[in-house]
Amino acid sequence: WHRRTTEVLRGASLDVAPGELIGLVGENGSGKSTLMQIIVGLLGRDGGEVQLHGRLGYCPQQPLLWEKLTVREHVQLFATAYRLSEEQSVRSRDQLLVQLGFARYIDHRVDQLSGGTRQKLNLLLAMLHEPRLLLLDEPYAGFDWETYLTFWAMAEDRRQAGMGILVVSHLLAERERLSRIYELRDGVCEVA
Repeated sequence: WHRRTTEVLRGASLDVAPGELIGLVGENGSGKSTLMQIIVGLLGRDGGEVQLHGRLGYCPQQPLLWEKLTVREHVQLFATAYRLSEEQSVRSRDQLLVQLGFARYIDHRVDQLSGGTRQKLNLLLAMLHEPRLLLLDEPYAGFDWETYLTFWAMAEDRRQAGMGILVVSHLLAERERLSRIYELRDGVCEVA
């Protein structure tokens, strides 16, 4: 049995300050999702350090949802994990459901939702606790045009309120909306 290892990240460094909307681009397989998983603690790191200050929100590329739970049940589960009061949870949930345009699905199970609606739930769960830093890995995959525009309006509102946001994509068409763009190439992040 032979094991082969591939070095993906080599000194990748980036900074997201409060009130910044940052982009991270790179080819498929360049290590963008790996870097996000290291930042949030889902993957171990071989070296270096991760510094986080305050609450973190993470919207993974592949939604981590349970097929047999409803939207409401997902929100209750995450609200408990985030230690939100019932009032905080309901207020944030209702606001995000309206903003993302899927309030009518609150009692639908995940296995009854379209891919785009699942992605809306994925985004709602990452934002439910109003994190100080929000990491979004390909957050608008499956969104229709209206939801795509809504996503960027929501990101701008939160940026103006002081949230730091990192949007990861292999293609960023909205460069003018971003404070800065990093490109991940050959394991290194450089300002593009």
